[in-house]
Amino acid sequence: MSRSKTLPAAVLGLSLFALTACGSGTAGQETSSPAATTAAAGESAAGFPRTVEHAMGETTIEEQPQRVVALDPSYVDAALLLDAELVGYAQYRQDPEDPFADYLGDVEQETADSVNVGTIAEPNLEKILELDPDLIVSAKVRQEALYPQLEKIAPTVFSESTGPTWKENVVLLGEALGKQEQAEQEVADYEARAKAVGEAILEKDPEATYSLLRFAGEDTARLYSSDSFIGEIMADMGIPRPEGQPDTTESIFVPLSQEQILEADADLIMVSAWTPDGAEGDASRAQQERFESNPLWDRLEGEVLPVDDETFVASVSIQGAHAVITELAEHYGVDPQQS
Repeated sequence: MSRSKTLPAAVLGLSLFALTACGSGTAGQETSSPAATTAAAGESAAGFPRTVEHAMGETTIEEQPQRVVALDPSYVDAALLLDAELVGYAQYRQDPEDPFADYLGDVEQETADSVNVGTIAEPNLEKILELDPDLIVSAKVRQEALYPQLEKIAPTVFSESTGPTWKENVVLLGEALGKQEQAEQEVADYEARAKAVGEAILEKDPEATYSLLRFAGEDTARLYSSDSFIGEIMADMGIPRPEGQPDTTESIFVPLSQEQILEADADLIMVSAWTPDGAEGDASRAQQERFESNPLWDRLEGEVLPVDDETFVASVSIQGAHAVITELAEHYGVDPQQS
């Protein structure tokens, strides 16, 4: 398949590019369930061309995409989950030398030819163009201003956000890839596992409640809300927040000052911190030390469980959610319900 693409000279300083798409087929992804793989086998390119409705309107995709550029980490995970060929990805707070999260497992083969196309805030449009993608995927909250330029490079599909809609986003990408059945099966498998492990935890500890408190180098700590990634996972597991705990539907967290530490109390208090190298990480570590040395911290009645920030907060993906469930199952000593 060959096609010509043009971007405004003011954007890239480029004239007409004639690019030929190369390569087809996708690498296997170990996290895909047998049921999801079976669902994928039943889907084919017969559903193309197709028009996908998304946060920026409608996009018509003429042929089944093979080469995907993901401009948000959650979509990197989703592309790998759905066995797409990830040719490009945007960097977001991860180590440039080790850009793929540990919870993904060994994806070295699947990402061997994947190219860093810059940061989420400033993706390199020329580099994306050179990759000759069949599909670009991200979120309106990430690169809304760049959408007109991106859609000139390749069919581009944006979700509204990447947080509370993380499950819907997997299905959106599945629709664009012609793998909607596989995507829906992956979500269903995750929800079934979350429910089963949650029931096992509640059978062992019927009074179980949770909270997640995060340190990000600010004056206040972040108490994650019901609308957050961890909030949705715990709701899927059936494990509630403590009655009357501060919550919001306007944000993914409620700010808590040191004087409000006790409002984070729960049967299980998960604690994470964003600690990259450098000044930002130092600020988070210093903030955590201030909070945990406050006399109120010792008055918390629940069990404090340090958790990995990348997995429990930042992943917003099916793979990340499975990793959260596994760790909680291990913590409570119940069957992780893994196939």
